Amino acid sequence: MGDGNESRGHGAGCRCAAADDKDPTACEGPLTAVTVVTADGTEITGCVRHSARQLASLQGARLHPMAALLPWAVDVYCRAAELPPFAWQVGL
Repeated sequence: MGDGNESRGHGAGCRCAAADDKDPTACEGPLTAVTVVTADGTEITGCVRHSARQLASLQGARLHPMAALLPWAVDVYCRAAELPPFAWQVGL
């Protein structure tokens, strides 16, 4: 999980680990804002936008418990609650 010191201006080729290959949207916030834990225990650390998209898409996913200490956790949860699963497949 990031400390927030990463650059917010991400280059075209710079994407977080939570960004799906088929998701064309740019990263938002630190590239290591929070870590999503999948139902099978896999950890995916990513930016605010893509972590929210993964949280909304992966059944049984949750934020890593340490995310509660980070200022982006509530934003990620709120965004995920408003997104359909796999939002990039429907143009969101």
